[in-house]
Amino acid sequence: MANKLRDSEILNLLQKKECLTVDEIVDALYVSPSSVRRSLSALEEQGLIKRTHGGATVIDSNNLTPSFTYRTHQNVLEKKLIALKAVSLIKEGDVIFLDGSTSAFFMVEYLSEFKNIKVVTNGIDTLSLLSKNDIPAISTGGSICVGSRSILVGPFAEKAVDDIHANIAFFSAQAVNEDGVISDCHLEETQLVAKMIKNSARRVFLCDETKLSKTATFKLCHVDDIDDIICNKDLSQYFTKKPKTNIIF
Repeated sequence: MANKLRDSEILNLLQKKECLTVDEIVDALYVSPSSVRRSLSALEEQGLIKRTHGGATVIDSNNLTPSFTYRTHQNVLEKKLIALKAVSLIKEGDVIFLDGSTSAFFMVEYLSEFKNIKVVTNGIDTLSLLSKNDIPAISTGGSICVGSRSILVGPFAEKAVDDIHANIAFFSAQAVNEDGVISDCHLEETQLVAKMIKNSARRVFLCDETKLSKTATFKLCHVDDIDDIICNKDLSQYFTKKPKTNIIF
């Protein structure tokens, strides 16, 4: 009975914050790390959560673990509108970073209009679609991310990104709060995208409104660290402090 109660409490915590580390759950429930890990294993076996590096995540209110394909069917219109605005920032000859997000994936169908660009991505599905559309593409290589199997991460991928300077990087994340903190649940993915941001002349955050007013476990960056935010919702009054970032709506 105690185990079931603990499982329920953990699930309630995850539904509120979407992703948590083991340490955060330990602090919230005053239980041992081993007890938390047992509960997380039990919840994952039931298909209610997804284990991540050092914690767990639950994405939607139905407790589904969304695959990349599932997410490409969420907020399609909003993501396509964001993709069109993002593509307008690209110039012929650009070297472009695309992360493994579905927001970046939606940009690919509009890239065929460019005759002289190169795209670097850690997205497995994104790389496949670039190939189908005959768009010059470079894979970061790397290991398949345990928490998000549609992306490549790890030291090999990070080294590849370190060796490339891009004109512009397009990325997304799971959350951006009113204080301007952009965050995500997957540590390895966050580390890789941070390198893309560092090695790009222009940094563009693709942000549909489902990411607003949320905070995930691992900080990626602050809105003032990037150049543009593209959202389907007007963010001019969203942030506690007006950001230096250009807001495209």
